[in-house]
Amino acid sequence: MVEVQLQVNGVEYRREVPDQTLLVEFLRETLRLTGTHVGCDTSQCGACTVNLDGVSVKSCTVLAAQASGGNVVTVEGLKPSEKTGLHPVQNAFVQCHGLQCGFCTPGMIMSCDFYLREAPALDEASICHALEGNICRCTGYVNIIEAVRHAAHEMYPETHPQPAGAAHAEGKHA
Repeated sequence: MVEVQLQVNGVEYRREVPDQTLLVEFLRETLRLTGTHVGCDTSQCGACTVNLDGVSVKSCTVLAAQASGGNVVTVEGLKPSEKTGLHPVQNAFVQCHGLQCGFCTPGMIMSCDFYLREAPALDEASICHALEGNICRCTGYVNIIEAVRHAAHEMYPETHPQPAGAAHAEGKHA
């Protein structure tokens, strides 16, 4: 057993867990934060992506003990905007229909949030490269890519223009 101390979504936690407990298990089973999904257990799908000390990581590849002392943000911990009640990336996924079954969505959202905080290029190749560690088996990525652009506009309207088709995506029909 090992004692793990983490700040998760702004709350301090201290728990004793088995040595081999993965961060994803700690989040889901110990803290009951089930927004972080377990998809493949081999770091291939990205459904378990969280931010650890400001860096996007697949939580199935990190032991809880390795993360001890760190700061974790899960999809539940993203700060909502006053305008929509959702984080801009979450809102963009809704507005642009960037999800179908929803299984990959928390990991996609966390990867997109990290990418957008890095002042990214918004061409399709750059977005695809940023999301290559996340697998979606439903959408074909077209609407996910549009959601990234939409979120960039919402987060940085002064530097990222309104994405094409955004008026339609927000339900504003001409």
